[in-house]
Amino acid sequence: MITIEKAINTLGNYQFIIRGNCNTEEDFNTKIEWIVSVDEQGNQTMGSKPSDLTWDKVNTKWQELKTAYTNNEYARKRAIEYPSIKDQLDKIYHEGIDKWKEDMIKPVKDKHPKA
Repeated sequence: MITIEKAINTLGNYQFIIRGNCNTEEDFNTKIEWIVSVDEQGNQTMGSKPSDLTWDKVNTKWQELKTAYTNNEYARKRAIEYPSIKDQLDKIYHEGIDKWKEDMIKPVKDKHPKA
């Protein structure tokens, strides 16, 4: 699952704490505490949201990340189903590339085609 935390981290080196679920502009403005500094003992100083970070910017990045994640579902499913590299290399060595493609790769690609 792609969270708003991931979107914020993708946009820059921001430090923050999210208190509860954060899915809306109101949540973004009320449930995120921004860390402006941390001293040598690990004590955090909280401050206001960075001026360059807006809800529109975060939400746009969040939607982009969720779309990319959804669009790559086939690849995640394929990765789970492909045989181990050891087994694949053994198949190639003993039976050749064409047999490897036919027996090990094509069935998985056919089961989980690109969208």
